[in-house]
Amino acid sequence: MSGQSLRIGTRKSAMALAQTDAIARLLRASDPEIDVEIVRFETRGDQDQTSKLLRYGGKGGAFVAEIREAMRGGQLQAAMHSLKDVPGNEETPGLVIAAMLPRDAANDALVLRPGLALAEIRAARGKGFKVGTDAVRRAAYLRRLFPEITVIHFRGAADTRVAKLDRGDRQRLPDGGEVGPADALVMARSGLERIGMASRIAYDFSVREMLPAVGQGIVAVECVAQDWPTRGRLAKIEDAASRLCAEAEREVLWVLNGHCNSPIAGYATLAGDEMTLTASVLDETGDRFIEVSRQGGASRPRELGRDVGLDLLDQGAAEIIARTRPDAH
Repeated sequence: MSGQSLRIGTRKSAMALAQTDAIARLLRASDPEIDVEIVRFETRGDQDQTSKLLRYGGKGGAFVAEIREAMRGGQLQAAMHSLKDVPGNEETPGLVIAAMLPRDAANDALVLRPGLALAEIRAARGKGFKVGTDAVRRAAYLRRLFPEITVIHFRGAADTRVAKLDRGDRQRLPDGGEVGPADALVMARSGLERIGMASRIAYDFSVREMLPAVGQGIVAVECVAQDWPTRGRLAKIEDAASRLCAEAEREVLWVLNGHCNSPIAGYATLAGDEMTLTASVLDETGDRFIEVSRQGGASRPRELGRDVGLDLLDQGAAEIIARTRPDAH
């Protein structure tokens, strides 16, 4: 395999490029003769920073579909995805996630506009403050933690969102209206670290306060299932712990048949041969909240994920998810 080239597709955002650079470094370390070429894509989700991602079928349609098409067409050998952007409730015929990198921080973090102190938000219990996010999961948890705050729709790549926050920009809405400016944003800590903006974090939400999205903090590399040479190269950079945790978390999505508008969260951890998996389903207001936590053998992650998903269904998760479907309104 030495001396071969490998073209990796990725989005143009600063965070996506940083994640893809990490893949390239690992590949070159595993085989110094490999020629890694990074191919940048401006996906529909990057071009349109106004509409809700639901318009494109969620994150999968907005950020993943076009790169997958290029891979299936032979223009690429592999594609970088943030695992949380890869739909977990559908098959991907002909493709396989061939490697997962070691997991970065999985938690969410609060970024404040310049001049605003966290103590001000706490003293007001959130009343009068606008917090921006496009993630229905984060919005639901925010409303649960701070019922007095106003959650506003806020889109863009990580660095773009912070820049809009700092400038006091208003966010355009799909209907032509505007909201904002935002006082704060909720973002993934791992993304802020990747783009060198961890210093902007004013508060780290613990995973108990705000359970992460399934796969959050894991970088995945996808390729064509029958491309065995590429699968062999990517196997060298696989992180076994990330794979086990991701399989458990994504099995929950599969069991729940969640969609892009479902506030579903899931997070698995390993301790020796034991795995702990916690998953939750919330309604959009944060009022209804179901959480299940189970332990099981780390060698059987999907079984654990299936058990947790079924427990959530037994407690009424299907009804909450059904109410958040687009055609339910």
